Amino acid sequence: MTIRILPPDVARQIAAGEVVSRPLDVVRELLDNALDAGATRIEVEVEGGGLRAVRVRDNGAGIPAGEVPLAPLRHATSKLEAVDRVTTLGFRGEALWAMSQAGTLTLTTRPAAQVGATELVACADDVQVRRVSAPAGTSVAVTDLFAHLPARRRTQASAATEAREITGLVTRYVLHHPGLSWRLTVDGEVRVQHAPGDARAAVASVYGSLSANRVVRVDATGVTGVISRPELTRARRDRMHVSVNGRPVLAPPELERAIIHGYGELLPGSLAPLCVLDVRVPPEDVNPNVHPAKAVVALADVDGVARRVTEAVRAALAQHPLARALPDLRLPQPPAPRAAAADGTFPPLTFSGVFAGLYLLAEGDGDLWVVDAHAAHERVLYERLSAAFDAAEAFELPEPELLQLTPEQAARLAGTEADLRAFGLHVEAFGAGLARLRALPAALAHLPVPRLHEQVIEAALGTHDPRREVLARLACAPALKAGMLTEERGPSLLAELAGCAQPWACPHGRPTVLRLSERDLAHAFGRRGVRDVARARDTREAPVAREDATPPPARP
Repeated sequence: MTIRILPPDVARQIAAGEVVSRPLDVVRELLDNALDAGATRIEVEVEGGGLRAVRVRDNGAGIPAGEVPLAPLRHATSKLEAVDRVTTLGFRGEALWAMSQAGTLTLTTRPAAQVGATELVACADDVQVRRVSAPAGTSVAVTDLFAHLPARRRTQASAATEAREITGLVTRYVLHHPGLSWRLTVDGEVRVQHAPGDARAAVASVYGSLSANRVVRVDATGVTGVISRPELTRARRDRMHVSVNGRPVLAPPELERAIIHGYGELLPGSLAPLCVLDVRVPPEDVNPNVHPAKAVVALADVDGVARRVTEAVRAALAQHPLARALPDLRLPQPPAPRAAAADGTFPPLTFSGVFAGLYLLAEGDGDLWVVDAHAAHERVLYERLSAAFDAAEAFELPEPELLQLTPEQAARLAGTEADLRAFGLHVEAFGAGLARLRALPAALAHLPVPRLHEQVIEAALGTHDPRREVLARLACAPALKAGMLTEERGPSLLAELAGCAQPWACPHGRPTVLRLSERDLAHAFGRRGVRDVARARDTREAPVAREDATPPPARP
């Protein structure tokens, strides 16, 4: 094989694919351009998951007529001044060029002071420019994405999946730029609608008024936004939103930990808050060009930024009363324990004691077993709920309940409503970001769990396996926590775990038991294991039968 230079058309396709690999990339780049242009109103339209069409209209500064022909050229930009000092969201000068290489780009633009607008249509190297009539601002449409690249088009996600990802992206921009007017339409249906307001108003637009009423303002030097009160938490970190200098990004792990650390003892372990924080750092201290999709940034002083975030969160929480009530979470009485699995892989364990109020110590098969009481109890409750769930029918609510949905939840409901109905969860879209809950599985309908209906909907619309997620969430809340385990409860919990069909892991995949062999303990102490000693003793004391052996002489 010889080294050769790629033909120009192949090189262009490869380079364009690095910038625009899916419709989501088109939306992100056009939103960045609209914000850089100073727009106060941004409208997004998506058809066919973005493969058929993506349109973004804004009322920003627009492009002067004389510069429009330069817009689709590669590395043509009005934004970049220095590579090590990026002050705008866009900076590469490749977005419009990549869109024209991947599909058909139509750009219509007019500065407010200019008479008449300019329209540019570009597809690959064919560029046409003409004068038209249009309002001030810019409208960009990208149609037939990857139509002439069949291999790339075949590997795209489904239209529903891409629409859901685009919805999630737009909501993140809404959260971090709440002072603008936003509108997202997917196949003619309005998915996101937000009027200019503050950060709390943006939370209300995306997550509903209930969540918006449970956030507090963060206003510190270099860190602004909102964080949730301790009673509004989630098992996942999917509602922890961070932007750096206005750019929504995946929060660096250091900043996620800093936010949670700021809550201290107010936040239950393993739970995460809702937050929308904008971190401001000098442009020379951030590198936004470390990820093709601009989803990650590198910070020069990430530890210093993390300290400021922790201090800002602590200061915001210190200004509000944060008392919380402990809910009474009870499940129906358990059925009689089942026999252990037929294959006998889970051994009979003898209870020995409790460590740290959370771990059971037990002996089995001659080894030491450590059982995580929370994970074990969660497994027991999960299988108990699962058995009752499968045997029950749907329970019609006396009065249907209206629930607020996020745009992502509404998008998922559109594709899973029939599947949810199959296991007794009757929920239907009700317009304007609302859903109407008509029926629940009977096994769940009367559980005394706070926010039961809301929790069921959140779990069902947050995963591809709604049944498992719903049951796992409802089993997690009442499971034993640290300090709740007693010597009296230990033996019964071991028996209940042994009766489970899958006793080795909790519904979320964490192990329920750890096994420490007696031999490993003995070796750690520089001793021989009990089994080794017994084996050696048995070998030493066993008589050796020999055919030519003569009995010893009798004693006088």
